[in-house]
Amino acid sequence: MTDELILDKTLSDSKIYESLISQLDALIQSNEPILTGLSNITAGLKQAFNKISWVGFYLLKDNALYLGPFQGKTACSRIELGKGVCGTAAKEKRTVIVEDVTKFPGHIACDSGSKSEIVVPILIDEKVIGVLDLDSYEYNSFNDLDRKSLEQIIALVVSKFDLSNFSIN
Repeated sequence: MTDELILDKTLSDSKIYESLISQLDALIQSNEPILTGLSNITAGLKQAFNKISWVGFYLLKDNALYLGPFQGKTACSRIELGKGVCGTAAKEKRTVIVEDVTKFPGHIACDSGSKSEIVVPILIDEKVIGVLDLDSYEYNSFNDLDRKSLEQIIALVVSKFDLSNFSIN
């Protein structure tokens, strides 16, 4: 496989995710650094969906989430656990979908244009090591299909890399 993703944006979101996940599975190599894989995931998601204004990973260090590989405008460098959508998803160890970020208590506006958001935690043996964060300039952009598909992408990451001793030091 080449490193170029072949995506047809005229397909349904379900079919786009199906194609994207299959291609990411072939593209991401367990013998490469995890940051390489995470970078390609963010690029693939941004390329696949027009609704995504920003996509990236935040990785846990010393009880805070630090900015990792991303696609989009510059972003917050550090987010405390329990703060904003990312910190809440990490603290509660669950995917959080926000239809309207202005209605989420304590939302952190790294990009004032963001209207909706979804955050998926990365868990290893019930321990959070980071989150995948997607923003949109449209309200109600993310749904259960996005949740299930993004959780599949996180499962792919977990299956490809030995994250038992993961550290961003």
